[in-house]
Amino acid sequence: MSKIEIEHPDKKVSTGAYSAGVLIDGWLFISGQGSVDLSTGEVIHGTIEEETTNTLNHIKKIIEAAGGGMDDIVKCSAHLSDINEFDRYNTVYASFFPGIKPARTTVQSVLGDGIKVEIDAIARIKTQ
Repeated sequence: MSKIEIEHPDKKVSTGAYSAGVLIDGWLFISGQGSVDLSTGEVIHGTIEEETTNTLNHIKKIIEAAGGGMDDIVKCSAHLSDINEFDRYNTVYASFFPGIKPARTTVQSVLGDGIKVEIDAIARIKTQ
C-alpha cells in the first residue's frame, strides 16, 4: 500500500512542490492542472475553450501515464476565473467524457497567472 508518483510525460520544469499524480491502491489523485507549457512553465493564455482543452489534455496524459484513460475518472473539481464562461467550458469538458460523466464540482475562483480554468481529478485505475 505504498504511494507511487505519476509524472506528466511532457514536464521539463518545476511548477511547484507537488506531484502531478499520486497512485495508491488503484486510486489516482491528479493535482490541479491548468493551461501551462510544461516545457517552459509558462502559462498558455487563450479562450476558455482553448484553456479547458489544454488543461484536460494534461489530465489525460497523466492518467495515461498511470495506465488508465479518461473513462476511469470518477470525480473532478474545476475552478473558473469567470463563472459566466461556464457554458463554453462545459461544452469542451463534456467532449472529453462521452460516456458516464464524472461527478463534478465547478466554482468561480481567483486563479494565479491569469489562467481561466484549473481542474483536478480522481480516477480508479483498473489493475491486472
